[in-house]
Amino acid sequence: MARPTRAHIDLAAIRGNYRHAKAQAPGARALAVVKADAYGHGAVKVARALAAEADAFAVACGEEAMELREAGIRSPIVLLEGVFHPDELLDVDRADLTPVVHNHEQLEWLCRARPARPLQVWLKMDSGMHRLGLAPLGFAAAHARLAACPHVSAIVLMTHLARADEPTHPATAAQLDCFRTHAGDLPGSRSIANSAAILGWPAAHGDWLRPGIMLYGASPFGEAHPSAAMLRPTMMLESRLIGVRDLATGEAIGYGGRFVCERPTRVGVVAAGYADGYPRHARDGTPVAVNGRPSRLIGRVSMDMLTVDLSDQPAAAPGDPVQLWGDLVPANAVAAASDTIAYQLFTGLSRRVPMHYEDAT
Repeated sequence: MARPTRAHIDLAAIRGNYRHAKAQAPGARALAVVKADAYGHGAVKVARALAAEADAFAVACGEEAMELREAGIRSPIVLLEGVFHPDELLDVDRADLTPVVHNHEQLEWLCRARPARPLQVWLKMDSGMHRLGLAPLGFAAAHARLAACPHVSAIVLMTHLARADEPTHPATAAQLDCFRTHAGDLPGSRSIANSAAILGWPAAHGDWLRPGIMLYGASPFGEAHPSAAMLRPTMMLESRLIGVRDLATGEAIGYGGRFVCERPTRVGVVAAGYADGYPRHARDGTPVAVNGRPSRLIGRVSMDMLTVDLSDQPAAAPGDPVQLWGDLVPANAVAAASDTIAYQLFTGLSRRVPMHYEDAT
């Protein structure tokens, strides 16, 4: 019998979340961000599910783009980190990809290239994130250099927001002002809004949205947000109880005896651990659901198992279902109890966790 730990992926919910993103800015187009294997959901499966309606896809690098092309995805694909070597522009040309240019070296590589077809290019400004992007004061000159390249057919101007998930923080308004000032009246569409900006910063919407984490049903905000509350969870990580025991007051559970029973406690052992991608540093009290009812983690997560409190479920028995995150247990709640973020939970699932796809259109 197969180990019961598995992830269920709801492709219809992903489509619904994409539509919710576009509904925030009617008239704007949207890149469906499927980098990092679609945030752990399976890039090919997700792209196929969205292919009929996504305006374009976004990945981090050429390898991710080629996986989609080889799977038959013909939609536009934007390379968010651009190319890492000028030779990659041959693949960009052959596979009809759209590179981001975020530094002067990439700019020169692209201008010296001789592609067989005109290229659309996204030009990135560093408006305050201070990771990738051209300096604001040199942005207009870089745009002019790119526009002078005869094989560049169109330029999309973009930037990335560092603190859009903090709805009242002034940094986002400052970045928007910087981008508007230095992009000015330069020709080309604009792309600014990540998931948090799509939901919380209408002034950032522009012409191209870039929904990422919101596609996968997790809120980009640390606090409750009305629009984020309408997202549908897309991944359910589940397993089953494989052992149940009753412990007396004062007994310790698991490695290091981190949790000590303060009362007689019924303990369930679940077939899931950090080798599956469940966070090792999840604290006691991290929410889980057993038989569809709320429960909590007690004791340190080990490689293949974790332990939960069944004191309120005297009839619970081996074989009963356990949801680790999903529609009953928000991934953000598990992440907050583990000092991490839902992005890491989703992308951290190991290859021994089988994916089961559902598409109830």
